[in-house]
Amino acid sequence: MKKRYNLSVLLASLLLTSSNLFAFSLNGSEQDKGLAIAKESDRRDQGWIDSISEMKMTLRNRIGDESIRELRISNLEISNDGDKSLTVFDSPKDVRGTGFLSFSHINEADDQWLYLPALKRVKRIASKNKSGPFMGSEFSFEDLASFEVDKYDYHYLGNDTINGLASYKVEMTPRYDHSGYTKLVTWIDQQEFRIQQVQFYDRKQTLLKTQAFRNYHHYLGQYWRAHTMEMDNHQTGKFTTLEFENYKFQTGLNEQAFKKNALKRSR
Repeated sequence: MKKRYNLSVLLASLLLTSSNLFAFSLNGSEQDKGLAIAKESDRRDQGWIDSISEMKMTLRNRIGDESIRELRISNLEISNDGDKSLTVFDSPKDVRGTGFLSFSHINEADDQWLYLPALKRVKRIASKNKSGPFMGSEFSFEDLASFEVDKYDYHYLGNDTINGLASYKVEMTPRYDHSGYTKLVTWIDQQEFRIQQVQFYDRKQTLLKTQAFRNYHHYLGQYWRAHTMEMDNHQTGKFTTLEFENYKFQTGLNEQAFKKNALKRSR
C-alpha cells in the first residue's frame, strides 16, 4: 500500500532540520557557552511526543560474572516540565513485574516510585536516596531522570575529540539538593549535539564512574537514540551495559499510562 504523508508534518520536519543547521552560535563567557551547548542539545530532542522500547541490562561484577535482565520502557514528553517514564522488568523470574515510575521536573525534586511485586507495594524513592543503585546496576535512580537544562550550572571546558568526533566538553554542576555528584563532565558532539560520554564525580570530587553512549540510530528524521549505554564504576570495578531495541515513537501514550496504579498492572 502506498504511504500517505501529511504535508504539514513534512514541512515542519524540513524547518526543524534547517534550524538545526543554523541556530547555534558559541559566544560569551565560559558559563554562557556551556549553557548554550546544553540548550542546543536539548532543543534538538524536542517534539518526539512519546516512545516505547525494549532493553537488555547486563550486570558484570569485578571478577567478570554476569547477570542479564530484560525490560520494557515507555516514555512521555511533557510540555514545560520533565518527562515521564515507566520501566518494567520481564526477566529473570526473581525481578519479573518490578516496575519503576519516574516523573522528572525542571525546578523541583523528581518524583520516583518502585513497585516490588514480592511485597505487593509501591515504594516512593526519597530525594536523599536517589544516589543509590537502581536494581543492583551501576546506574543510580538519579541517572534515570530525564535531562533538564535548568537543573545544572554549566562551564565550557573547550573542544575535544571523542569516538572520532569533534566535540564540546562541558562541566555540569547539579543545582538540586541531595545529588550524589559534585559535577558531571560531558562530551557532546559538534555535528548533531549528541552526548558521547559523561564522567560522574562523587561528593568527595573523585571520579566515580563513566557513562559511554554508542551505536546511535536516527528516528523520524530528527531524533537520535543511543542503542548502547555503558556505565563503568571506577571505584567498585562493576560495569553495566544497557542495550536498546525496537524503538517506536508517537504510539498514542498519554498520562493515564503513567499513573502510580499502572505500576501494579505492569506485569
